[in-house]
Amino acid sequence: MKLLLAGESWFKHTIHLKGIDSFTTSEYEEGVKWLREAFTAAGHEFDYIPGHLVAEHFPDRMADLRQYDAVIISDIGAKSFLLRSDTFVRSDITVNRLQLLHDYVEQGGGLLMIGGYMTFQGIEAKGNYHGTPVERCLPVAMLPYDDRREVPEGVVPTVKLPDHEILRGLPREWPAFLGYNRLIAKEGADVLLEADGDPFLAVHEYGKGRAAAFASDCSPHWAPPAFINWNGYGKLWNQLVSWLGRK
Repeated sequence: MKLLLAGESWFKHTIHLKGIDSFTTSEYEEGVKWLREAFTAAGHEFDYIPGHLVAEHFPDRMADLRQYDAVIISDIGAKSFLLRSDTFVRSDITVNRLQLLHDYVEQGGGLLMIGGYMTFQGIEAKGNYHGTPVERCLPVAMLPYDDRREVPEGVVPTVKLPDHEILRGLPREWPAFLGYNRLIAKEGADVLLEADGDPFLAVHEYGKGRAAAFASDCSPHWAPPAFINWNGYGKLWNQLVSWLGRK
């Protein structure tokens, strides 16, 4: 399969205060390591667009999206898809890439949104996918406000459909997560996993394509070492994208 992932990177700019003096340091980090290893180990072709490059480099033509069997959005807000510099700086009319993603799924593509502080609604609702074309094609509806549920004591997902091909062969006992985005399953969606009654992994058919929503993270902090080192980690993501791409 050929896969595209957008997001899962960030810059940190830290202010250090020592007595009456201060200085700053900056660093760049990515959370894509574990997914990349899982997909490449399975032989998939994996393209990655870090968060700071999404605005300029995410595909803006259907022909470019159609080369992928599945597209993954993880921890990157809606504005990064909507505001190319052409529009934000020069006020040019450009393509709505959230509508393009919707149409890609409707015409047969696979789409996965993975939770985090900047997906679904996210922190302070800055993910801002509520009411967008992407929400229309996902198997879940979003809350119109900050949808994070922080669970420092840990929450263990409950398997609801163990025989679904995405979960087939995975352990029934899952590791705990430290948080997730609260979502509402749409009518007709298959909820494979739940956490305290909230959909944790939901999928559905949309038009000729398929879409999935994973409410928590694929990397820290919501995904602790117990999950990213879990013996079902790679199998889960590979079976999920295989289902999305009908492979």
